[in-house]
Amino acid sequence: MNLVMVVHGPEVFDAGDVERLIGLLSPQQVLVAGVMARTAAEESGLPVTCTDERPSVLLGGLSGRTCLVNRGKTPESGRIFGELVASRLGDGQGLVHVEASSRTVYCWNHADNVLAEEIAGLTGYALAPGTSMGAQRNGVREIRGCLPGEAVFVNGIVIGTATEETVVLSGEGGTVRAVSGLEPKPHGLEKLLRAGLPDLDAAWCKSGTVRTAPPRQGERTTRAGRIAVIDHCGHTLYREIGEGVCGVLAVGDDTTAVCGHICSHAGIPVFGVVDGDADCIVEPGFAPGSVVVEVVRGRDDDLGRELAVTRDLNPLCWEEWVEETLRSLAGRVRVVVDRRGG
Repeated sequence: MNLVMVVHGPEVFDAGDVERLIGLLSPQQVLVAGVMARTAAEESGLPVTCTDERPSVLLGGLSGRTCLVNRGKTPESGRIFGELVASRLGDGQGLVHVEASSRTVYCWNHADNVLAEEIAGLTGYALAPGTSMGAQRNGVREIRGCLPGEAVFVNGIVIGTATEETVVLSGEGGTVRAVSGLEPKPHGLEKLLRAGLPDLDAAWCKSGTVRTAPPRQGERTTRAGRIAVIDHCGHTLYREIGEGVCGVLAVGDDTTAVCGHICSHAGIPVFGVVDGDADCIVEPGFAPGSVVVEVVRGRDDDLGRELAVTRDLNPLCWEEWVEETLRSLAGRVRVVVDRRGG
C-alpha cells in the first residue's frame, strides 16, 4: 500500500494489533511514538523504528499515505485521542486513524478517504468520518476520556486523581490549578512546577495506567559505567540510558516503577528512592541488581537530590556503588525491593 504507519501506545503491541496490521497492510515503514510504546515495541521484536516524537509531530512531517494506529483504554478514549492528534495537524492535513479498541477506521477532517476505505476493507473494521474540534482556549487544557479514580499526568508527573470524565486545568497566574474534574495532588503539582510553568497547550497530558502488561526480563549488558539520574520524569528515561549506562538512580515512587519496568527489558538495574505515595500506574518489575529504598523520614525528592550530588555517578562497579550507598543511608531508609544476587 506504500503506507507509513505511526503507532501510539503499548497496548496496540501487547494486544497483537500491530503484528496483525503489518501482516494485512504490509506498510513500508512503522514508526513508534511514546515511551512505553517503545518498550512494548522492543519486546515484540517487530520490524519498527522507535522515535522520541509525539504522533502529531511524526505525522505532520510525513508526506504520502500515512495512518495513525492506536488502542485506547476504551473505544471513546481512543476516538478522543485520534481527534486530539487530528486537531494538532496543519491546516488541510487530515488523519486516517485506525482505532483497534473499537475496530474502527476514522477519517478525520476529510482525510484520504480512498486510503481509509482500503484499510477498512483489508481489516474488516468499520469506517467513520470525523471532524476534530478547534484549538483549545489559551492557557486552559482539557483532558478528556478520563475514568474517575484514575491518575492524571502532565509531562509524566501525576498531578491528581480524575473525578470526572473531563479534567480542566488552567495555567494562568503563574501556576497550574485544577478548574474541574480533578482531586489535586499538591506534591505532584509542586514537582511539575519545579521545572517551570509548563505550556499546557503543548504539554503531554494523559490519564490512567501507562501500561497494563507486565515487563519482560532482558539480559544484563554491563556492570560498570555511568549512572543515569531520573528525578520524577520517567518519560525521559530513553534519552538517558544510552551506551555506557550501568544503572539508574530513580527518584519518586511512580518514576521508580516506570524506570524499573522499562529497565527490566533493557537489563539495567535501578536504585529507586521512594516515600510511599505511589499511584500504581504500571506493573513494577526490576532487573537483577536493583534495590528500592523507602525514606524513613522526609521526602524522596530531598534524599534523591542529595544522592545525585554526593555520590559518584561514574562508579567502577554497580554492585559496589549500591553497597556503599546503602551504608551511607543507614538509619535513614528501609529496603523495600532487593534484587541483589538475582
